[in-house]
Amino acid sequence: MRLLGLDIGEARVGVAVSDPAGTIASPLVVLDARLLTRDIRPLRTLVDDYEVEGLVVGLPLSMNGSEGRQSATVRAVADRLGKELALPVMYADERLSSATAARAMGSGGVKAKQQRGRLDMVAAAIILQAYLDGQRKPEEL
Repeated sequence: MRLLGLDIGEARVGVAVSDPAGTIASPLVVLDARLLTRDIRPLRTLVDDYEVEGLVVGLPLSMNGSEGRQSATVRAVADRLGKELALPVMYADERLSSATAARAMGSGGVKAKQQRGRLDMVAAAIILQAYLDGQRKPEEL
């Protein structure tokens, strides 16, 4: 089952995609969040091109695990996207995903200035991979 991972921010939406078996997540693209609120065609194209069967959306939780104002905003956007795309929406904890992405990119030699445009899609891949790993049965690990 192929899934699309989304890291929804105020300015950008990082997008990642799983392989058809639903085991490996890969960064895909960064979309402009403000444009996406008016026109979901770029996201619909990705869904159609990759034959996506569901959305995994990073949920910004506080460090104690509670949901705040940003979580409510992300849920509202994700629920709307899921409805318009006719896809189920699953949520995954995104705490520290951007920091993890920045560290991974930095250790790979990508300078902070170069990370700016790509960080969101790498964070989306980290969120999606964590979700995929959590769905696997212990004997599959």
